[in-house]
Amino acid sequence: MDDDGRGRLDHEVLIVGAGFGGMGAAIALKELGIDSIAILEREQDLGGTWHVNHYPGLAVDIASVTYSYSFEPNPHWSRIFAPGAELKQYADHVADTYDLRRHMEFGVSVTSAEWDEQARCWRVRTAAGAEHSARYLVTATGFLSQPRTPDFPGMDDFAGKIIHTTAWEDGYDFTGLRAAVVGTGATAVQLIPEIARRARALTVFQRTPIWVVPKPDFPIPAPVQTLFARVPLTQKAARLVSTSLLELLMIGGVLHFKQARLGNAAAALLGRAHLRAQVRDAATRRALTPDYDFGCKRPTFSNDYFRTFNQPTVTLQTSPIEKVVADGIVTADGTHVPIDTLVLATGFNLWDTNFPAFEITGRGGRELGAWWRSGRFQAYQGITVPRFPNFLSLNSPYSYSGLSYFTTIEGQMKHIRRLFTELRRRGADVFEVTEQANDDFLADATERLQSSVFYAGDCTGSRSYYFNQHGEATLLRPNATLTTLREQASFPLEDYRYSAAGPTS
Repeated sequence: MDDDGRGRLDHEVLIVGAGFGGMGAAIALKELGIDSIAILEREQDLGGTWHVNHYPGLAVDIASVTYSYSFEPNPHWSRIFAPGAELKQYADHVADTYDLRRHMEFGVSVTSAEWDEQARCWRVRTAAGAEHSARYLVTATGFLSQPRTPDFPGMDDFAGKIIHTTAWEDGYDFTGLRAAVVGTGATAVQLIPEIARRARALTVFQRTPIWVVPKPDFPIPAPVQTLFARVPLTQKAARLVSTSLLELLMIGGVLHFKQARLGNAAAALLGRAHLRAQVRDAATRRALTPDYDFGCKRPTFSNDYFRTFNQPTVTLQTSPIEKVVADGIVTADGTHVPIDTLVLATGFNLWDTNFPAFEITGRGGRELGAWWRSGRFQAYQGITVPRFPNFLSLNSPYSYSGLSYFTTIEGQMKHIRRLFTELRRRGADVFEVTEQANDDFLADATERLQSSVFYAGDCTGSRSYYFNQHGEATLLRPNATLTTLREQASFPLEDYRYSAAGPTS
């Protein structure tokens, strides 16, 4: 290991985050023979969102054969849309199969990272006051890792129980209770039917309705699981079909909205038909109908969510929350809703605290979060940033590809392999993307997105996390899956500058 000017480097690579992204990066690096890897995780176990989240009804909202690594298929998913516990088990399996646990340290919250120009390494600091040095830094903190907790007036006065979905209390019993759920995003769509089955009364506070389409979910019979295990090609075929359908929805109806308006309209028609078939009351249907184009806000699948509102014990409340009082919630129209338990399904804060999840300072004192928020959110190929040498950010602007996070991860793994192979070929160990390459990628992504629903459609009322505080939709990479994978594996090598760290004083 190289000397860093104050002793030997602690690690060659330091990865922040032990979810599927961090594990994918570690797998790619280990395949290249790099074993001096530390994976720091703030939680007490691996799995990322599938460790943190364990609320009732939790399940993938992408078919399981697609929501998994293509190189590590799981033939034993119990359902088309597997429950969250199975994703956690899959994460454990991956960690054990690829010998990743020995690299992991849990309960470590990273607070800052700074590029040391003299030693040409990263200095990473933790909440406990420790410092780690590494030649390369990889952030894999996830897109949805910083929960948003609303600051309603009077929250401290509430006499009942407050639960955020990311801090769920297993075994919490809603039987006989008056509950309220704030939020109607993808998490709430899964959770609300579960609470409604037990609570004496449930009030759902909706700010923005969500597009919901039927969920083609059913158990995968044991003979099919056996077939997948014995003839892996059959599961690959199922993955291809699932991925192709997602591509048709995402690439056709969302990213190519201008050219495929009819496809987008058909998806919206399906959502409206599903709503009409499941909700009896016309006024409730109107309140649950989005007034923005399909895809502006991430849609979801459910067969139970809409019909929950037929229950006499369930109320949909669309008047904004004015304040929380000791025994409930008061809305802007003066309605007092008595409750015992307040559930916050209020999502995550992407653009203020998640990009990035901690302070990162690159060459010349550039602080990544401040630079993004004061200018434009950007990252070359959705993974590297100029003036941040030896830095790979897996959850970055323009990185998310398709509807499955695993498409994004596997594309980035290809990028890592190509980049580090070139470093070795040149006898170098420092890389930095050029300003020109970054600018060209940003310009191309911006131009391609002009055809998307985000700019060519009507997203006015969506309040979508796809849009940052500048009003730009900078989360999704505007390419098909195959295009993304090809580009990540064949980007121009001259888009980077390479050098050797050399001896240090």
